Amino acid sequence: MKRIFMMIFAAVFAWTATAQSEKEVTLGEVSVKGARTVQQVDGQWIYPTKQQLESSTDGYSLLAKLALPHIRVDEAMNSITALTNLGSVQVRINDIVATKEDLLSLDMQGVERVEFIDNPGLRYGEETAYVINFKVKKSVSGYVVGTQLTNTLTAVNGNESVFGKINHKKSEFGLNYSLNYHHFKGYEYDEKAVYTLESGETTTIHRHQLDGKTKNLSHNAQLTYSLSDSNYVFQAKLTGSRDIHPQENQWTMALNGVPYENRSATRNRTPSLDLYFHQDFRRHQSLTGNVVGTFIKTKSETESNEGTDYQYHTDGKTYSFWSEAIYENRLKPFTFSGGFQFAQRYSHNEYHGDSEAINDLHTSDFYLFSQLKGRLAKLNYMAGLGASRRYYRQAETKQNFWLFRPKFSLSYPLTDRLKLKYAFETSQHVSRIALVSDASIKINSMETLLGNPEIRPTRRIDHDLRLTYSTPRFTSELQGYYRINTHCNMEKYIRKDGHFYQTQTNADNECSFFFIQSYNQWDIVPDKLTATIYGGVYRFFNFGEDYRHTFTSFNGGCSLQAYLNRWTLGAYADNGWSFMEGEHRGLHTPAWYFTASYRPNKSLTISLFAQHLFSQHPLTEKAEVVSRYIQKEVSRHQRDYGNMLTLKLAYRFHYGRKYREINRSMNHQDSETGILK
Repeated sequence: MKRIFMMIFAAVFAWTATAQSEKEVTLGEVSVKGARTVQQVDGQWIYPTKQQLESSTDGYSLLAKLALPHIRVDEAMNSITALTNLGSVQVRINDIVATKEDLLSLDMQGVERVEFIDNPGLRYGEETAYVINFKVKKSVSGYVVGTQLTNTLTAVNGNESVFGKINHKKSEFGLNYSLNYHHFKGYEYDEKAVYTLESGETTTIHRHQLDGKTKNLSHNAQLTYSLSDSNYVFQAKLTGSRDIHPQENQWTMALNGVPYENRSATRNRTPSLDLYFHQDFRRHQSLTGNVVGTFIKTKSETESNEGTDYQYHTDGKTYSFWSEAIYENRLKPFTFSGGFQFAQRYSHNEYHGDSEAINDLHTSDFYLFSQLKGRLAKLNYMAGLGASRRYYRQAETKQNFWLFRPKFSLSYPLTDRLKLKYAFETSQHVSRIALVSDASIKINSMETLLGNPEIRPTRRIDHDLRLTYSTPRFTSELQGYYRINTHCNMEKYIRKDGHFYQTQTNADNECSFFFIQSYNQWDIVPDKLTATIYGGVYRFFNFGEDYRHTFTSFNGGCSLQAYLNRWTLGAYADNGWSFMEGEHRGLHTPAWYFTASYRPNKSLTISLFAQHLFSQHPLTEKAEVVSRYIQKEVSRHQRDYGNMLTLKLAYRFHYGRKYREINRSMNHQDSETGILK
């Protein structure tokens, strides 16, 4: 009897253990797959699958596979573009802005998640529409070395990079070096312009590019050192870039059939030092500090022979300092954060030749913010207030502009799978530094670009409403967005003595737009095949001092990713992004890419990128001017971009790598020279 009882007990125990084991596996699958995309009040957290991580060679490669809304990723050219007019894209690693070198050397083994923030909080400053933040675990031992050799087979274009990181106790040392080059030929430019003179007569000019090419050779180096423990991180980064061969553009043009030459060449040198510190204390509080110093030296030459010879050269120096301090307290039921950013920039630019000017520009930005982020029952919220001060001085012109920036976001689950989000904010926008200088640059025989030192920042008001439906395998989002720019910086054409000056003014200008867009992603076969499709209708309103223009466009795209053991196949296409600002209608030109990657082993990945197939001369630029003084149609095609094939060999070897909690990385170096061109 005892033996029978023991047998029954053993059987029941075995059945229970098996059932519990099966239950744990099932829960594990649900936990991973069901939460692969987690909606947040400011965006979403995306947990890449094992297949996505193993088939990705760097940060660009992983982002291309994630197919983020409104974002175009070009793996071959290492570029990330926002297909909207909402602002720029910030790419970060552990909350701090990352360089291209950081993304190329990103350790896929340590990637925990990707935070796609399409409603950035106040801490990210202004002019930022999207934040892509890689959360990466800290490596505490071992080393990794690697190289990426990217070369276009159908044109002269390449990016060769090597990198290495080694950890010793609490320290990490890193080195990145890259050599970039291109020599593109076969540019075709066509422009038809009609100028209306004071007398009412019109002058028609046809500018056609007979031959054009652009070339550049540059190298970049980056040294990093990190000292970290469980509750603090100190990092230092020294970067430097230099043009070995200037960025040179040459065109042979024809003006109404008469040939002439255009040429421009620019050489830059940019060192930058970035120091970062993060300290956790009392378990739920933290303090972050970051300071960055950047120097930019620029030499450029420009020559245009349309009508008469026009030549000038520029010598420019820019010194900038940027700093940030942020305090965070993770309380219950909300998190409080507050801090400031301060930037100081001095630019000294000298124009000599047919354009004579000496510009000394002093600018400073101070930004202060505080923010609450938390939950009340089912309602997620983020609310804060920022205050920004912009100071500008050039010669006798001085400006001091203050703006308060309120922002709040609400997210509420209507059901387990359906969520409603709304966001509102006020921010300010200022024209790029070059346009507020008092320099003037001749564009061609009929037009001159004229800076306006009296221009002031403009206030923006944004409304964003979204309805999101999500399941473990399907996500669909319907978004409505409306932006109002009052007294905005808008272009104005001035006609004087048969010549036309393009400048910017504030006056009573208003520039606004809205769009309605749908984004959908479906895991057709889990971990094997994923499809994405999006599209929307955009409407633009531009009301200047003496014009009223409207424009409607449709923008959309799709992608497909397949994971077949050692092979990864991908396809992407979009129709560009058509927009109107001021009196310009523009188009971010269409793109279509095909990729195939093969991993013969864990260290080596071979990838082939095919871009703009079945097109010998793809369109790379299209614009239209609809001023009452100037009507112009512009298009540019590029032969070397057509049927472009690029091969990338990525090799990465690591030994003894172990990871722990999230670390930080940083980069906030300046890139604005203030040179008008």
